[in-house]
Amino acid sequence: MTGTVYKSTGSWYTVKTANGKAYECRIKGKFRIKGIKSTNPVSVGDRVDFTLETKNDQETGVIEHIRERQNYIIRKSVNLSKQTHIIAANIDIVFLMITHNNPPTFTTFIDRFLVTAEAYDIKAVLLFNKIDTYNEDELLEVKYLAALYRKIGYECIGISAKTGKNVEKVKALMQGKVSMFSGHSGVGKSTLVNAIESGLSLRTAAISEQHQQGQHTTTFAEMFDLSFDAKIIDTPGIKGFGVVDMDKEEVGDYFPEFFELKPQCKFNNCLHVNEPKCAVKEALDNEEVAWSRYKSYLQILQGEEEHYRKNNYDTEN
Repeated sequence: MTGTVYKSTGSWYTVKTANGKAYECRIKGKFRIKGIKSTNPVSVGDRVDFTLETKNDQETGVIEHIRERQNYIIRKSVNLSKQTHIIAANIDIVFLMITHNNPPTFTTFIDRFLVTAEAYDIKAVLLFNKIDTYNEDELLEVKYLAALYRKIGYECIGISAKTGKNVEKVKALMQGKVSMFSGHSGVGKSTLVNAIESGLSLRTAAISEQHQQGQHTTTFAEMFDLSFDAKIIDTPGIKGFGVVDMDKEEVGDYFPEFFELKPQCKFNNCLHVNEPKCAVKEALDNEEVAWSRYKSYLQILQGEEEHYRKNNYDTEN
């Protein structure tokens, strides 16, 4: 039998077949995917082949094979640098939810996420949530950041999951697709999903005032069928986004504005660091490329992890 993984709880997987019937399945033995050493060999969104078995009058499935993936979003654990985690597979569009504060989303996190989406050829849209809560200065900072990413080519939408502002615009982008929502805990993913499809009633939680961080309300990734010809993958909130193995020479190719300038560099293998006649560094000096993006690029290039001590949208973060 063949089906799609709708939920993963670590040891068991909910697999739904084309006729809509769901089966609880486990993995056969030591299951590993070629070339990927991940904490979860099977992820939500995977198309799998499985067989049924009956024990104690209960019918369950055994996953025998994972079909080739169209793409996937994978991250390196910030605390366990050698561990990787596949967040979801076979995604048409990914929405990264961003908040200015309560909790803050730093540009390093945004850039790392976008680099991974670029590397696996997944369309990414940035959703700036909670815009109904910001004062005039905060709103200006959010608009500045959105303008920065729009200039690069990313679609940016200011939304309010609570008031419903621009929720219909998000739904229109989701129609006929498998969408994934991601971001830090507390940015409002579950609130937005509930606004998109109220019948799901996903659990939400308040922000921790002491640490300005969200409480983890989504424990495992899960896919849902929606009423308007769309599927959504709701994911646990993530604190950091470590970029998985990339050659230094290819990192710049996943920054679209760097990739566009690359042919103008003197050397075709230019790393945009110390090389002479580098078009990216010239653009940086002319303020045609954002310093925050270049700092993120250098951090990934040097294999550094994210830092959370900086101010929100300071060029130093």
